[in-house]
Amino acid sequence: MARPEHALVIGAGLAGLRGAEALREAGFSGSLTIVGAEPHLPYDRPPLSKHVLAGAIPAHATTLPHGLDADVDWQLGTAAASLDRQAGRVLLADGRALPYDRLLIATGTRARSWPNPHEGRLSGVFTLRGRDDAAALRQALEAGPRRVLVIGGGFIGCEVASLCRTLDLPVTLVEPGPTPLARVLGRTIGAFIGAIHAGHGVDLRCGTEVEWLEGEGGRLVRAHCTDGSRIEADIAVVALGAVRNTEWLDGAGLSADPGGVDCDGAGHVLDAEGHPDPQIAAAGDVARFPHPLYDGRRVALEHWSHAVAQAAHAGRLLAGAPPDAAYGALPTFWSTQGDLVVKSAGLTEGADAVAITQGDPATGRFIALYGRAGRCIAAVSVDSARWLPAHAELVATGAPFPPEGAATDRPKNVEIFEPGFS
Repeated sequence: MARPEHALVIGAGLAGLRGAEALREAGFSGSLTIVGAEPHLPYDRPPLSKHVLAGAIPAHATTLPHGLDADVDWQLGTAAASLDRQAGRVLLADGRALPYDRLLIATGTRARSWPNPHEGRLSGVFTLRGRDDAAALRQALEAGPRRVLVIGGGFIGCEVASLCRTLDLPVTLVEPGPTPLARVLGRTIGAFIGAIHAGHGVDLRCGTEVEWLEGEGGRLVRAHCTDGSRIEADIAVVALGAVRNTEWLDGAGLSADPGGVDCDGAGHVLDAEGHPDPQIAAAGDVARFPHPLYDGRRVALEHWSHAVAQAAHAGRLLAGAPPDAAYGALPTFWSTQGDLVVKSAGLTEGADAVAITQGDPATGRFIALYGRAGRCIAAVSVDSARWLPAHAELVATGAPFPPEGAATDRPKNVEIFEPGFS
């Protein structure tokens, strides 16, 4: 009698959970194991930098609901260490080996650490990625620090800075770029959003970097910047982006590097020669795939909605029920920064123009539409979500840029700006 097939999911986050659910829903009846480096069941990350830090909910309340039965074998608190494709098994950090017939790679990302390990271990220095990170940072904020320093002006940095102002805490945000969010939205739109944060009391320091962190008695007391300034602070939140968890795949013969794990259009992981491995798929932050809406350009996306959609696609694929078309959902993203809600559809990378097509940045409510080579490629709404679906349709269909025809609240003469990507 043939042994039952074994599906192995590496990564117990949102993508791993939804991928496992899709496997079962598509008819896979073999044994199912989910491996997670953290000791917690899958939980929702977006509330960590919002509701958890604000004290609205405890960190443990972010556990995700799921439809999996009790026959799932949860292996939590132990990371994957290596992959042996020839033997069809994954070696765990504790020395155990788990066999697989079907493998879903969903190892996601981790927060990028402060580059100086000694300074990064000072009491008062935090990163924010996991549930335990959020619980520890919430406790520190609740103690009433004299000043919070946020290092990095991306989405997480802006969320933490605005949250501090909601808690009436003094906060300084240091960003080496010309504006917050310049890398993802460009200088033009980043300047609008930066002005809103400054108006709420965030001390913005753009165009400089934190060079080193100074401690006394093992505790953070101040930061020294490259422009010669010093910032007195007893909490520093390092928000320098994420690192994809691909190191455990070294030597496995797959096309994987720090930028992600390469997949083909169907969702199968590629080997080092570029051939798909029919036993392995990837999903979520760690998966790099050719996006059909962007001329097949390989992208790796760190978006909640993408993790859900791609994991469902990958789960069905591994269950033997491949979808009719290659995965190519329109990327969407949102960020709540205090009372400011930023939502996007599409990818801004490569844009050569941007226009304000609804609202007015002076009021703090507007839509920015990004174009490339005369086509719409992305739209960003700032406190204007009701306008976003119509703009998302322009992006999904590659409509002409700037948009044609009139619309309610659209400026009569749409002005085209340089997006200002560095």
